[in-house]
Amino acid sequence: MSPRLLVFGDSLSFHGPDRAEPADEPRLWPNVAAAALGGRADLVAGIGWTARHAWHALTHDPHVWTLLPHVDVLVFGIGGMDTLPSPLPTALRELIPVLRPEGLRRRVRSGYLRAQPRLARAFARTLPGGGPVALPPRLTVEYLERTTAAVRAIRPGIPVVASVPPVHRAAVYGPVHPGRPAAERAIRAWAGPAGVPLLDLRALVGEHVLGGHGNPDGMHWGWEAHAAVGRACADVVRGLLRAG
Repeated sequence: MSPRLLVFGDSLSFHGPDRAEPADEPRLWPNVAAAALGGRADLVAGIGWTARHAWHALTHDPHVWTLLPHVDVLVFGIGGMDTLPSPLPTALRELIPVLRPEGLRRRVRSGYLRAQPRLARAFARTLPGGGPVALPPRLTVEYLERTTAAVRAIRPGIPVVASVPPVHRAAVYGPVHPGRPAAERAIRAWAGPAGVPLLDLRALVGEHVLGGHGNPDGMHWGWEAHAAVGRACADVVRGLLRAG
């Protein structure tokens, strides 16, 4: 069997050590996983995507609908961005790119980028749970469950793989990450009863990222980490397909 993977991802799925890469770059972890399985990966991803974006893509993108009859495994390479500090409510932050006139947009964006690290550190010290995140854990789990149920309504019994949020050392976020533990607990609590195996991204890339071996932005990975995640994903998928 040459399995076809449908991968919902954030920028960690298509960003390498220097830049964002085309989705067919063979060193990206979804493609590493697919190659190890003798199959292919269909990557549906975007910068800053959370589990809510995956749900939106599934329900609004007709290209995704064309993939569903043909894929053999659903992989959630998503959830990490959900955990990042978000001093400004996500809905408002996502409106910055559409502000007009252009000069206003540049000033607002520049001001937010200057304020975000300071606010993230201050909230991490003073607010319960470290302050607001891009998507609260209960909503991350809700959208993962919704997406899983919707795909399985079309493809009953399709194997599903999800992931535990990775770590970062990005200066643009403080660098603090107080929302990560709660998100991991919520995802593990959902995945166990749902029978969804997890890729532990913290274990797989933590030393790589925190040791400064990835992208200089402190968020994205080098090729070594992509290879490790891809191999781990292939191992999990291989076991699921054998069991099925």
